[in-house]
Amino acid sequence: MEIVQIISLWLIPLTIGFILLYGTWKKIPTYESFVEGGKEGISIAVSIIPYLVGMLVSISIFRASGALDYMMRFIKPLAEAIGLPAEVVPLAMVRTISGTAALGMTTDLIATYGPDSFVGRLASTIQGSTETTLYVLTVYFGAVGIRKMGDALKVGILADILSFVVSFIVILLVFGR
Repeated sequence: MEIVQIISLWLIPLTIGFILLYGTWKKIPTYESFVEGGKEGISIAVSIIPYLVGMLVSISIFRASGALDYMMRFIKPLAEAIGLPAEVVPLAMVRTISGTAALGMTTDLIATYGPDSFVGRLASTIQGSTETTLYVLTVYFGAVGIRKMGDALKVGILADILSFVVSFIVILLVFGR
């Protein structure tokens, strides 16, 4: 175990040192390249802000309006009919929009039901196996000017749905109810 700690401690500094030495050997101005990359990173961060604010406002409106609770009234009987805890359905929906909000919901579910409960295990698996698809499409695609995102949206939502279903099946098979 000690060798793993030594490797993890030195891996990043050695990688950075290797890149700098390789760049110097190839006669690449490494410092100037680093500064240019930093400038580009700042401009990208600034261009993302309007999309990020728009997404955060939309999430807040969706949750505060009661739309999520209204949708849950229809989904809860269906979820219970197949043995799915209705408590994790909002997590699956919110996870596609906001990782931070989903993490908060996962934390609440684990605090309420316990980390070793069916709900806790399922929430943890959903949190780790799904993506913030709508967030990524809105913020990052918008920041780089991609307007036609229909196929990416379809594939991303399909992947999230499959991740949710597979999470449920795996937790059910591995841990049971």
